[in-house]
Amino acid sequence: MFRISQFMQEIAAPTPLGPVRQPPGPVVIWNLIRRCNLTCKHCYSISADKDFAGELSTAEVFRVLDDLKAFGVPALILSGGEPLLRSDFFAIARRAKALGFFTALSSNGTLIDGKMMEQIVPIGFDYVGISLDGLNETHDRFRRMAGAFDKSLAAIRLCRDAGLKIGVRFTLTQDNFADLPGLLQLVEDEGIDRFYFSHLNYAGRGNKNRKDDAQQRMTRQAMDLLFDTCWRHQERGLRKEFTSGNNDADGVYLLHWVRRRFPERAAHIEAKLKQWGGNASGVNVANIDNLGNVHPDTMWWHHTLGNVRERPFGEIWQDVSDPLMAGLKQRPRPVKGRCARCTYLAICNGNTRVRAQQLTGDPWAEDPACYLTDEEILP
Repeated sequence: MFRISQFMQEIAAPTPLGPVRQPPGPVVIWNLIRRCNLTCKHCYSISADKDFAGELSTAEVFRVLDDLKAFGVPALILSGGEPLLRSDFFAIARRAKALGFFTALSSNGTLIDGKMMEQIVPIGFDYVGISLDGLNETHDRFRRMAGAFDKSLAAIRLCRDAGLKIGVRFTLTQDNFADLPGLLQLVEDEGIDRFYFSHLNYAGRGNKNRKDDAQQRMTRQAMDLLFDTCWRHQERGLRKEFTSGNNDADGVYLLHWVRRRFPERAAHIEAKLKQWGGNASGVNVANIDNLGNVHPDTMWWHHTLGNVRERPFGEIWQDVSDPLMAGLKQRPRPVKGRCARCTYLAICNGNTRVRAQQLTGDPWAEDPACYLTDEEILP
């Protein structure tokens, strides 16, 4: 995840570089259930409104929670499918909070109403993220459900009014690019705490629809809008979080934006970006799917490192006998092509790797979705 707002704060008020802080364990995104009441166009888990066999029992989930705590995992993002469809979801969430995890709920929002909030609020979630794929018609088309936008927006308002930290997730494609300005305005108008901008990744249903991925020019326009909006919020003293994900070239693109807008801050921001270090799949970000399979992140469901029913999570995560895991943990990573020659490899860390693997069969090939030109990144 690229925390845009933090870098905007560094432009406004630079802080000393300081030592690199290594988290004790990875953030774990846990797909507790594959069932979902929607069939979204870009779903990486290819969920459906049916039960899937072999999912972890409550007792197994609790045991894994203990393993994660012992390994030093600081944060859990409880996801799906739609996690609220799991009958023991709130028992799991309570257990996670009791163990001291930063606990987030990742939902499509359509099931969150006043009655559901009576169960959500007492948990004390540290964060609730709800996806909006654009404004009314666009969102409903992506989610394949009439009225989905209204239900999700109502859920956002309920969480906001209950004092929960609430965020909107948005995945850019050619089909919803035109809605981005309006969605950013909605985030401001509704008093939403956080906006997470995701690039389309070639995984699951997103892989089948990669022909709809935003073209490079469109991606650059979207990032310019996001950076400009975030900076205006910084100038106005509005404390909203803007983040992006699934394309760590965003860090390099921000550096070029800073060089144009704030050249006196460019060296400082470059140093901070190198300290950030780019893509963390297989290092500081992990995924457990509904069957207990462990993956380098949520976009690697086609590559399993091990299963928490068979081995403790920590043992799986530290095992570098898997060539992909060994390469992801290596620094610099063994990337090829433009990525190997890139001046800014220390900033983006070779990006997410899954797009290269999906398109070429080689996870170390150059990233086909890097939207910077040769002139911008090659020596």
